[in-house]
Amino acid sequence: MIATGGILRQAGPAHVDVVEGLDSLRDDWRRLADESGNVFATWEWNRLWWRHYGRGRPLRIAVSQRGGEPIEAVVPLFLWSHRPLRILRLIGHGHGDRLGPICDEQDDKTAKRVLRRVLETEPHDVFIGDWVASDRNWARVLGGRAVRSTGYPILRFPDGSSDAFLAGQSRRFRKRARNLQNRIERDHDVIYRYADASTLERDLDVAFGLHGARFGEHSGCNFCGRHEQFHREFAATALQEGWLRLLTLELDGEPACFEYGFLFQNAYFAYQAGRDPSWERYSVGFVLELECIRRALEAGAIEYRFLGGEEDYKYRFPTEDPRLETVVAAASRRGRMASVGIDALWRLPGGKAALRRIGSARPS
Repeated sequence: MIATGGILRQAGPAHVDVVEGLDSLRDDWRRLADESGNVFATWEWNRLWWRHYGRGRPLRIAVSQRGGEPIEAVVPLFLWSHRPLRILRLIGHGHGDRLGPICDEQDDKTAKRVLRRVLETEPHDVFIGDWVASDRNWARVLGGRAVRSTGYPILRFPDGSSDAFLAGQSRRFRKRARNLQNRIERDHDVIYRYADASTLERDLDVAFGLHGARFGEHSGCNFCGRHEQFHREFAATALQEGWLRLLTLELDGEPACFEYGFLFQNAYFAYQAGRDPSWERYSVGFVLELECIRRALEAGAIEYRFLGGEEDYKYRFPTEDPRLETVVAAASRRGRMASVGIDALWRLPGGKAALRRIGSARPS
């Protein structure tokens, strides 16, 4: 017997099967998502994403199991393109971060073995792994290349209290936080409010409105526009599961900013935020972020994930950054030529925009 993530498994060989549906895997998938600690690995997220963005393409979900033991890993693949190239991708691309095999987060060996094996056996020309974990060296493991990368800053809480968190910041940081909080409370009636079942739709209306007020129409947005319905449906599911944290800051009865995130296992996932520019002088985004951190700590979180991106605000805390990358791995001669072309395209003017279109998903 061997122990992986606290679970005893037989030391015999594992076999990997490919299935074409999600529903039969629900219970095992949910267990493995819990072990992964990643809200984007949940059966609920992936099933909803597939319903909105799968567009009838063939599913190729790999399942690894040892004899009669519980399933040890799921790899949620689908055939994104038939021609001119057969391209395999991961369910959830464009909307989720740190994608890849769904298994115990500490079981790095199983994750690598299962993905490598399914790519060796499933017919395809190219595998594109969007925003996979850079610290797992997927390009080297799969014999491919990383064509883009971005930050994935994580704020750890070694001592789970808001006082300890603030004490760990600089004196200048603490002074600024205190002054901003005092100023806003002195000048206005301040209310922080979580969405609940009775307010969710209205609060989502506010969130999308504030997001639009802050960012306007912008390309590459996977939160607004045609993606709005996906998030409305997942927010309702996340609320039922106890994961949703949609927090709105109201000043004098009017919404000033919001934070849309998820508390899953022991991590908070800061997915999206927005604010009314007319309240910019009060730094309402910063004030609300500190409140989100405080509440995450009170709820038992031991880490705060800012998710993909390299915006300055994500690094104003002492964070660690395991980073994300998009990996392209070829499985045929045509695939090798294509992977070289994708890598070259990324370096050309306008290439990044073209690859972002490849990395996005459109609802069916």
